[in-house]
Amino acid sequence: MLLASAMMMMTPAMAQSQTAPKPATQAQLPFLLQPWTGPHGGVPPWDKVKPEQFPPAFEVAFADLRAEVRAIADNKAAPTFDNVIGALEASGQQLDQVATMFDLMTSNMNSPAYQELDREWSPKFAALSDEISMDPKLFARIDALYQKRATLKLNPMQLRLLERTYDRYVRSGAKLNDADKAQLANINQQLATLFTDFNQRLLRDEETALPATEAELKGVPDGVKSAARAAAEERKLPGYAIVNTRSAVDPILTFGDDRALREKVWRAFVNRGDNGDGNDTNAVIEKIVKLRADRAHLLGFATHANLRMADTMAKEPARAEELMMRVWGPAVARVGEEVADMEKISGFPIEPWDYLYFAEKVRKARYDLSAAETKPYFELNNMIEASYWAAGQLYGLEFKEVTGTIPVFHPDVRVYEVTRGGKHVALFYRDDFARTGKRSGAWMTTYRNQRKFPTPQTVLASNNNNFAKPGANEPVLISYDDAETLFHEFGHAIHYFLQNVTYPGLANTPRDFVEYPSQVNENWLLTREVLDRFAKHYKTGEPMPKALVDKIEKSQTFNQGYATVSYLSSAIVDMKLHLVPNGVVNPDAFERDTLAAIGMPKQIVMRHRLPQFSHLFSGDSYSAGYYSYLWSETMDADTWAAFEEAGSPWNKGVADRFRTILLSTGNETDRADAYREFRGRDPDVKALLKKRGFPADAK
Repeated sequence: MLLASAMMMMTPAMAQSQTAPKPATQAQLPFLLQPWTGPHGGVPPWDKVKPEQFPPAFEVAFADLRAEVRAIADNKAAPTFDNVIGALEASGQQLDQVATMFDLMTSNMNSPAYQELDREWSPKFAALSDEISMDPKLFARIDALYQKRATLKLNPMQLRLLERTYDRYVRSGAKLNDADKAQLANINQQLATLFTDFNQRLLRDEETALPATEAELKGVPDGVKSAARAAAEERKLPGYAIVNTRSAVDPILTFGDDRALREKVWRAFVNRGDNGDGNDTNAVIEKIVKLRADRAHLLGFATHANLRMADTMAKEPARAEELMMRVWGPAVARVGEEVADMEKISGFPIEPWDYLYFAEKVRKARYDLSAAETKPYFELNNMIEASYWAAGQLYGLEFKEVTGTIPVFHPDVRVYEVTRGGKHVALFYRDDFARTGKRSGAWMTTYRNQRKFPTPQTVLASNNNNFAKPGANEPVLISYDDAETLFHEFGHAIHYFLQNVTYPGLANTPRDFVEYPSQVNENWLLTREVLDRFAKHYKTGEPMPKALVDKIEKSQTFNQGYATVSYLSSAIVDMKLHLVPNGVVNPDAFERDTLAAIGMPKQIVMRHRLPQFSHLFSGDSYSAGYYSYLWSETMDADTWAAFEEAGSPWNKGVADRFRTILLSTGNETDRADAYREFRGRDPDVKALLKKRGFPADAK
């Protein structure tokens, strides 16, 4: 993960691209740099990858990239789009290949050997990135093209690529003097080491587990108990073990009758990285925030937030803060209503470890609906098929399982061929279950992305979840929230399946657009067509009764106060943290004081407290950018409104416009302009407020 991020700074070439090396040297290449063999342009040899293979591959790939960049910078011919920008687009493909494989192993199979490699090589990647982005001869050629761009007769895509390449190099320090370049390089290398340190400390805390007895698990569904029993067996513990990850903790907090166990589990979870021990992350965070502020000042920005948002749809922190605070007030007001409803049942003040438990009681009382009632209808395989069916109806994508014919990195991984109109577009890998050495949460990644230049290639993509694996021969029943997560991550994959760009450097979208396609895709989960076809009881095979579907639909705005406040508090703290000009903070004190200032309800904790906020501190990508989920959801809600206005969630006209204008175009056009082309205007925040059940005129 960290190496791939560093690699993306070096060249505009897409991460996860792959090409055959020069035939004369193939036999001498380290194994991980040899051309991928197999169908559809080759596939990664996951079943043969070992930690010790990476150092020699990195060494050769580093040298190869240096030689490519040197040839571009030292070219005696006058700079042209082809011999500078085009050449940069085609460079670094060997390094992309090996970094892709390392990224996956450190995210999914993170053994001590991989952790040690990550600590060693992350600073080296950062150093190489800086070496290239600060090369004066290379930037001089880029700058020469940029200054005369109006006379070069470039097509719109080429002009946009040139301008974005120039801007990226400037933001990476290309115009600094030598002393400032050296200081910036030192900061970047320190940050690379700190990101790895943070990630590994958090992973160690998430691999811990709390023991539990049968009596303590009263009220917990059998499937959750089976997963806890399997976790105990893996750790050679008696009884049950509750792993310190969200997928294991949330069911206990939702269903566990034992209040003392709920509190114990909750405290362990929210204090990850904040226990004053060897896994504590606070000192690491202090250093990261300070170094980010120093880097921003070197590059001419007031704060890290201003630097990070220069290449986003929002453009500046104030616009993101305005949106967040527009939603914050009504969300906090809704929490007050939710707490009042729960305390009528509880008879005592609600504490954070009580919220999900009594919310479930209110749901049952108000809608005659409980998560335990719906879960038997959300069987994992059925929900996977549901996501594929919906993608087929909307975009013409088809999925055929080819597991067993394609190498995988773990026996749990399943593989599908994706086609559209009979034409191959992707291979799709699914890694759905939690295990030791796999980072928590859910995410989508690619091993190779679509492009037309320098040579055409198709997509290798994956979805990674952390569903609790049941005992042998038991069904995998997931919650509605888990099913929504499945559709969310699959929405990212759809975005890549439908991409149709020429240049790799115009594929990556702004951070506050990235979550938009995935959040839109969540909407189709609760359409009647999907539920009637795929929400089938795991024992009887009967579809979900209409009465139950109606209950679910009526409950869609339930508990939105909790969901919004837990997320939005994290986004607000992230932004305010990275607006501190000198970057000097005490993480725990800053978090506490910021939440007090905005009126955080005491019954709720941030979805991601700073000591475990891996979005922010295992890399730069989401720092000062966690707001992007809300920014994207504003577009998502407004897009769903377009389908509603057309009379059907399956309207082909709207789906085709969404695909051709927004999903397939990468970043070939400004994303705000593209959205206006699709919708005829900017997104309307009132659609978001309506979706969450808040008053549309809320201030």
